[in-house]
Amino acid sequence: MKQFILNNLIQSARSRRKIDLILKNARLVNVFTCEIYRTSVAIADGYIVGFGHDYPAKEIINLHNLYLAPGFIEGHIHIESSFLTPLEFSRVVLPCGTTTVICDPHEIANVIGLKGIRFFLEANQYSPLTIYVMLPSCVPATSLETSGAKLLAKELRRLAKHPYVLGLAEMMNYPGVLNSDKETLSKISSFPLVDGHAPNLHGKDLYGYITAGIKSDHESLSLNEAKEKLQNGMYLMIREASAAKNLGALVKAITPQNSRRCLLVSDDRHAQDLLKHGHLNDTLKKAVRLGLDPSIAIQLVTINPAEYFGLKRLGAIAPGFYADLVVLENLKNFTVRMVFKRGQLITNLCTKTPRTSRLINIDSVKLPKLEKSDFEIRLSQDPAKIKVIEVVPHQIITRKIVLPALIRHGRAYADTKRDISKLAVIDRHTGKKHIGLGFVKGFGLKKGAIASTVAHDSHNLIIIGTNDKDMLFAAQAIRSMKGGQAVILNNRLIASLPLPIAGIMSDCKAREIVEKTRKLNRATQRLGCTIKEPFMTMSFLALPLIPELRLTDKGLVDVLKFQTVPVYIPVGCG
Repeated sequence: MKQFILNNLIQSARSRRKIDLILKNARLVNVFTCEIYRTSVAIADGYIVGFGHDYPAKEIINLHNLYLAPGFIEGHIHIESSFLTPLEFSRVVLPCGTTTVICDPHEIANVIGLKGIRFFLEANQYSPLTIYVMLPSCVPATSLETSGAKLLAKELRRLAKHPYVLGLAEMMNYPGVLNSDKETLSKISSFPLVDGHAPNLHGKDLYGYITAGIKSDHESLSLNEAKEKLQNGMYLMIREASAAKNLGALVKAITPQNSRRCLLVSDDRHAQDLLKHGHLNDTLKKAVRLGLDPSIAIQLVTINPAEYFGLKRLGAIAPGFYADLVVLENLKNFTVRMVFKRGQLITNLCTKTPRTSRLINIDSVKLPKLEKSDFEIRLSQDPAKIKVIEVVPHQIITRKIVLPALIRHGRAYADTKRDISKLAVIDRHTGKKHIGLGFVKGFGLKKGAIASTVAHDSHNLIIIGTNDKDMLFAAQAIRSMKGGQAVILNNRLIASLPLPIAGIMSDCKAREIVEKTRKLNRATQRLGCTIKEPFMTMSFLALPLIPELRLTDKGLVDVLKFQTVPVYIPVGCG
């Protein structure tokens, strides 16, 4: 901080200089001591400079005993998963009390590389929401899929000194860490702060992973797993996403003794959830309802992420801290009444128009010429059984199950009577005919097909269908939209959501996206789909890093073996 700014703040704090604003009669939530008490807060030049109502001020706002907390800090999120541009995301989450976000733009980086990361870094030029970036560590996520970009340590180091870059994002490639892969260790050693991603990693493998310098994890699924990671020095990020909801299972891991090592994060939160329920304010409401003390809960989205990420002037209401503040009706429902960013009441959420057109014009969906026969699963012999991906409700993990195949004329078909649909993942980055075919159970489809270019992490085209004809038509519809989501019935497009920004984001307003998403979900119900958010669930079926079974454009992946495997089990085999 420059010396003349420091001088002004010091003199403002001493009441030797007129300040900008007093927030009078507040119930202040002190995240250092977990106390709540009545006071008035003095603000000058975007900073908190003191307490009391006797400062000479240009403006006074009487809060009438409403609660005043630090602005909420999102510690881990993929903004792209909301389908919103950074500006539109800001418009939605700022009124929810979120004033700072640490994002991992690995979704867009897997499609268009550094251009996508810079798109998020530039967002700070036109939005009052502060967006920090943890650089994607795994682009591509694995060698078992085709990605649109490849980011090595030397590319990432180009952005290491950017003022809004904090470190290296979730290290999903834990096999690479444990086996001392040269490129993986080069990435880790290039950054002082590295986030983790290590589901079901225990014992000595966990020790090795932590020893590499990885400080946090947001993938704990059980209470014991969460406790083990806390006991071994990791920060526990408890995820409450649109799809994966872990708060209920993990909230009991938080104690007064370890709470300062815990964070509440979103990971992925979709536009409809943000508009209907909110952001971190909604997570706080759930945490308190589950028995967490409100003062501790607020620590998990304020001072804890600020200290973990080294944001020294964020996360608390104290002299010298930024005046990023949220005014709450109560500490039960966490209804937001006012939000201040750098001491300014948030009213105008846009200062400049972002340049999204250059990303919209990028041809990021390059599908090969497809035929109906490309969706056929041909068998050289009648198999006894096939490997099927089974979805797990409200989780992103899947199960590997083995079932008898429905065979006709040497081809395996979807079997709607047993809720077995055909699944296809098609390379949309190179234009080459790389197609993975398999089966999935749990969607309940009776007819038609659904398709999307949102498929973590490489975002290839993923299609679930009951017949090859509709699956082909779905691919053609997605090509004409230049990316997006579609529902097909009897060779007809009955609902769609175009996503022209890298095939994963929309240039529309949040409410328009939500309405189109509702139409998509209603359309899937016409197909018989029994999953509430089918596109969200489908988007994780191509992620070969989460157990147990996945499908990529290179084939069926047994995640525990970390290799592709045949769909079928020939007669006479296990």
